[in-house]
Amino acid sequence: MHVARIRSAYTDKQGQRRDYESAYLRRTYRDGGKVRHETLGNLSGLPETMIDSIEAVLKGAALVPAGRAVTILRSLPHGHVAAVHAMAVKVGLPALLGPACGDRDLALALIISRVVAPASKLSTLTWWDDTTLGADLGAAAASPGRIYAAMDWLEHRQDAIEAKLAARHLAPAANPSKMALFDLSSSWLEGRCCPLAARGYSRDGKKGKLQIEYGLLTDPEGRPVAVRVFPGNTGDPAAFTEILTVVRDKFGLAKMVMVGDRGMITSARIQAMNQAADGTRRPDADTYEWITALRAPAIKKLMADDGPLQLSLFDQQDLAEITSDDFPGERLIACRNPVLAADRARTREELLAATEKLLAPVIARVRAGRLQGAGEIGVEVGKVITRYKTGKHFAVTITDTSLTLERRQDRIDAEALLDGFYVLRTPVPAGQLGAAAVVTAYKNLKYVERDFRHIKSDDLDLRPVFHRLEERVRAHVLICMLACYLTWHLRRAWAPLTYTDQDPPAPGNPVTPARRSARAQAKASGQHDPAGRPYHSFRGLLEHLATLTRNQVRFAGTRATVPVLAEPTSAQREAFDLIGVPIPLTLR
Repeated sequence: MHVARIRSAYTDKQGQRRDYESAYLRRTYRDGGKVRHETLGNLSGLPETMIDSIEAVLKGAALVPAGRAVTILRSLPHGHVAAVHAMAVKVGLPALLGPACGDRDLALALIISRVVAPASKLSTLTWWDDTTLGADLGAAAASPGRIYAAMDWLEHRQDAIEAKLAARHLAPAANPSKMALFDLSSSWLEGRCCPLAARGYSRDGKKGKLQIEYGLLTDPEGRPVAVRVFPGNTGDPAAFTEILTVVRDKFGLAKMVMVGDRGMITSARIQAMNQAADGTRRPDADTYEWITALRAPAIKKLMADDGPLQLSLFDQQDLAEITSDDFPGERLIACRNPVLAADRARTREELLAATEKLLAPVIARVRAGRLQGAGEIGVEVGKVITRYKTGKHFAVTITDTSLTLERRQDRIDAEALLDGFYVLRTPVPAGQLGAAAVVTAYKNLKYVERDFRHIKSDDLDLRPVFHRLEERVRAHVLICMLACYLTWHLRRAWAPLTYTDQDPPAPGNPVTPARRSARAQAKASGQHDPAGRPYHSFRGLLEHLATLTRNQVRFAGTRATVPVLAEPTSAQREAFDLIGVPIPLTLR
């Protein structure tokens, strides 16, 4: 017996073709030399699943209840760690870390985990049991001691890792401009025992906390190349001196152009930049150049007494190249950004008004006699006027019984003259780097600032730091830097699936603010791609990839288990296609 399926078609009264299928239970037998078919029953009225079951039984299949046919023993998130691991392999991160060994596998697992699910090391150890990363890289069985040992191993290899990255991204073949960007940031620590912990200027606005500082060196596009950790009270110039030594002596790079902000590459650093240990000038073949900016007092001096910097220079243009005897052998590129000028004027007025509002109750208390004595009044005024750092713009008169406050309009007007102005200084010849290119190079420091945002909060959650040993703190920051290197490549590869601007327009004028492309604006407004799929944030795309699971399956009648991937969505397939690899069943 067998099930016969017969497909038929007819045209209805409306002229439309109708297709249907009939199912019959038939017996086939031979009658002499002929094959005969006998219909035993019409199955067409039965549900399709029942017809399929009858057909399967007649073909010799052994049926079991649907709930017992397949047993899924365990299902682990796989897509997110598989994608990040695939990118790590593509950019050669495992070989970059060092020779194959257990410590390297754990270090790689820590870096991938920092991208996918940043958390403390002990939380990460627990999380490894709940993803395929732990099983495939042998990390799930690791103890806290093994994790710390892997961190120590990685920290000892930092110089070798960074030297390879420098050769890859800063050497002349990959970096014809011979340019490197450097900036400094800070993050706070929990605890008081770390030798690096100190009180200093907190870029996170975290008052009352000990902190560390760390400087990030990148190529002109913002790829992280090296990181250095400093005590929390280290100044920008000292950090720049350290990274300069690393680039020159450890990376062996000559004739570099270092780009840093005005607080980092100071006149003193510039003077010492090309001096040898004995105080003599280095040979021209080993001299370094720089791009930085002038501080406000130097700009005021250029504007004073008919100096070289005058407002008339900007009647028809936003930038002008000038020279000054105070900066021999250097080019000065003066820029004026009207948008920045308006923003600073608005901000200053808001801060002045906020200070006056806070001081109004203090003045009222003095007038009512509830606050007396010049000392007591001064203490209360000091608490308020330093909050917004506007004291230089107010004339405050205090007696034992009175308090008057008046704006110093002359100082306000003098500061307003500098609104929107900045002046860049560099010895790089104009034939090598034009004025507009100098401005663009300096503004590329935004890439380092973007990396800091990714490292500190957006993606990698470096802060706060819980380690107390100096080498562990350095290893933690190095892990975050290498995770940022991975994130840099992932964000670029996944730009078509996210809100990232794939083709930001090159500004015709480097002084004007950057603008998003029409394509990026369409992404933000439409929120769906042409296929109707939603765009994701970077973190949202990782979460979507995590829904691609690897399942340990056992079929009825067998004891063995088989790993099977869930059916990927089109977005998950494309995420791997953009990396350039098929979806792997295992990480290795």
